Amino acid sequence: MEEFEDFDNELPKSKTRVKQEMHELQALGTQLTELGAAQLAEVPISDDLREAIATLHRIKSNEARRRQHQYIGRLMRSEDSEAIEAVMTRFKERDQQHLRFDKMAEDWRSRLLDEGNTAQSEFFNRYPNADHQQLRQLIRDSHREIKNNKPPTNRRKLFRFLRDFFIQEAE
Repeated sequence: MEEFEDFDNELPKSKTRVKQEMHELQALGTQLTELGAAQLAEVPISDDLREAIATLHRIKSNEARRRQHQYIGRLMRSEDSEAIEAVMTRFKERDQQHLRFDKMAEDWRSRLLDEGNTAQSEFFNRYPNADHQQLRQLIRDSHREIKNNKPPTNRRKLFRFLRDFFIQEAE
């Protein structure tokens, strides 16, 4: 039985499989073009690919952009796709984590503004490292905003304070 398993491993890739891999590399290259400059700097790619991505961002014509995407896909063949995919996965996980922090901050902001002292006590019991004075001030200012029908400036500040706190706690 082992003879047949070795035989299967020695078979060349089918034309369909090769095409599928090329499409996957081109899709990965397209994902790279959607990254910001800071994230792209973290990805282990060659200078040629980096330049091709920069060129794509300068191109306006749809047909020229399509050809440039194909060229990027061709350059991807000589790149370490596993290392690139690992970095892209890390970016996705980080984005999901930030979404989770945004949701937590939104939930806590709503509770702190709606439930008052009981929510504050629960928050401080759960997160003793939080800046109590700043949080109380933001809550007071937010209540004053709501009462006077003002724009939600302090509510946004409260949200950012909570989100940044959760991010800092996770690190």
